[in-house]
Amino acid sequence: METDEAAAKPVAVHHIAIATKDMKGQLEFFTQVLGMELVGLFWMHGVPGGRHSFLRLGDSCSLSFVELPAMADVDAEIGRTHAGNGAGVCAPGAMQHLAFDVADETALLAMRDRIRSHGVNVFGPIDHGMCKSVYFAGPENLTLELATSARAIDGDAWIDPEVCAACGIDAADLERFKRPSPTVDRGGAVAQPPIDPSKPRMSYPDKVYARMVAATDEEIAATSYADPPVRSAETG
Repeated sequence: METDEAAAKPVAVHHIAIATKDMKGQLEFFTQVLGMELVGLFWMHGVPGGRHSFLRLGDSCSLSFVELPAMADVDAEIGRTHAGNGAGVCAPGAMQHLAFDVADETALLAMRDRIRSHGVNVFGPIDHGMCKSVYFAGPENLTLELATSARAIDGDAWIDPEVCAACGIDAADLERFKRPSPTVDRGGAVAQPPIDPSKPRMSYPDKVYARMVAATDEEIAATSYADPPVRSAETG
């Protein structure tokens, strides 16, 4: 049967995880310059030496940073790993820029003042019709944006037929993209499909990935790390 539409598709960003080789520097910037609250900093589950942080954006939305020991030896390269600006090139699959939502234009200008008061250059607002935005940089060549929209984006006004054609999207494709089929609730009973080289896959070594696919859902669940690192009366 079809399940509740809101519960059966992504409804928001839970967290965005960004690589860093300077956890403290990133936390300094995002807490002090942008005013985000640090709510999590712990050893990354199942990753020896990995550090994982969470900065609150909303009740169930966070910005996350991941620092792994080997990242110290990986160099950022504008035009490959990082775009460097909102119009810049980077590798496919990489984050081109990151935009945070603010409540309204008053908040947008207040944040522009806050960022500039920390000595960081900010450009805008620029009115894009669907939103108004300001642009700036974060540590380690992050390309950042703050944006506000007065209303939800109207697909009838903002899906350009010319761009659809340039992307190879025909009328049937567009209908599917605008109105995807509802999720059918099968109670979690769908089995793991076999490895298909034509489908997206996580980049583990082939033998490791094969073992992961062969494992049962219960075996994967048994690797969970549910307890917080700091115990309290509430958490036991």
